[in-house]
Amino acid sequence: MKTLIKNAMICVSDNTCVPQDILFDENEILALDEHIEATADEIIDAQGKLLMSGLIDVHVHLREPGFEQKETIATGTMAAAHGGFTTIMAMPNVSPVPDSVSIMQNYQKYINERAHVRVYPYASITKDEKGSEVVDFKALKQLGIHAFSDDGVGVANDEVMREAMKASAEEDILIVAHTEDMNYRKAKACIHEGIQSEKLQVIGIPSACEYEQVKRDLQLVEETNAHYHICHMSTKESVAYLKEAKRKGLDVSGEVTVHHLLLNELDVKNDANYKMNPPLRSISDQEALLEGLKSGVIDLIANDHAPHTAAEKAKGLVDAPFGIVSLETAFPLLYTYLVKQGKLTLQKLLECMSSNPAKRFGMDKMGQLKVGYIPDLVLVDLSEQQKINPDQFYSKGKNTPFCDWKISGIIKKTFVQGKLVYEEER
Repeated sequence: MKTLIKNAMICVSDNTCVPQDILFDENEILALDEHIEATADEIIDAQGKLLMSGLIDVHVHLREPGFEQKETIATGTMAAAHGGFTTIMAMPNVSPVPDSVSIMQNYQKYINERAHVRVYPYASITKDEKGSEVVDFKALKQLGIHAFSDDGVGVANDEVMREAMKASAEEDILIVAHTEDMNYRKAKACIHEGIQSEKLQVIGIPSACEYEQVKRDLQLVEETNAHYHICHMSTKESVAYLKEAKRKGLDVSGEVTVHHLLLNELDVKNDANYKMNPPLRSISDQEALLEGLKSGVIDLIANDHAPHTAAEKAKGLVDAPFGIVSLETAFPLLYTYLVKQGKLTLQKLLECMSSNPAKRFGMDKMGQLKVGYIPDLVLVDLSEQQKINPDQFYSKGKNTPFCDWKISGIIKKTFVQGKLVYEEER
């Protein structure tokens, strides 16, 4: 089936967009030109809307199997389509943890049966994410798994992480690290250790909890020549360490979330929807993250979509679980509060949410609008404005600090492999 989208706009540099038609089938993009006259099974008039390559989020918690009350593969991937994400990577802190060939095969089967968008699952770095024994990287790689993470916990043992990194170099796989040294985190710590933790009289999480493990990991990368990626960076020290590692020529990268770019510790209220791990840091940390993204020290945006039930979040700032949902709000929030305010170009935003994740995670012919590339496409209305309303989320999770924020950049249609999987009107 061939589809022709006419009268779209594509971003070609900075914030400059030009008219473009696109012809595609269910295998590839067949043509891109200002005017395409071709026979097609369906012709769509984009009416000047932005056409972008499908967004890619390499850090998503789908919760299934094991925690379906929070999210399922079906609801999480529908939320992704609603947000313009055509490919996501599913974190392994589900139950059972995908740490062996048999468990991973079952997990892949669930995904293939239930997902609305493309999903690449992570395997864990250590068995049952307990940090004591590494998984069989070689056997899991044969199932197509090329990225491994113990997200949710840091790998505390130096020797275990060293062994994982040696395997990374030998097997050409990517170690994706949740960097958190629990020696720096006290029980019941819930937000950043700083101004707001003192004001609210709660136990804070110091920045060293993250950056000391980043520092250790990067030293191990230098020793082992591993391929390494830092999850959800939140501190200026982490940015500085990553910059220095890149200067040395190490194969390292990092990601930052929407909430760490748009919020800081002063925004935190006595509300568990402001509780995430790592926490919202200081203004200087927030500024360093944005500068790191703009300069290319931080490679990509990934959002740590972490749905929880309303009852769990109702337990309050201290006792509720960490995490917020993000898939359905990420692009419009960043377009509205970074691009429209002149803090980031549209081209840079699209690179960080699409082409850069594809390159770093080895997704061939994805992340760009090019003839011959996979037809993962999104139409966006940059001028329409809405308010964020969690009741309209496809995700089971409604836990967001961005409720009622005004946004532009509304997703209208999402195509995965040339097939329409989301349309606003429907």
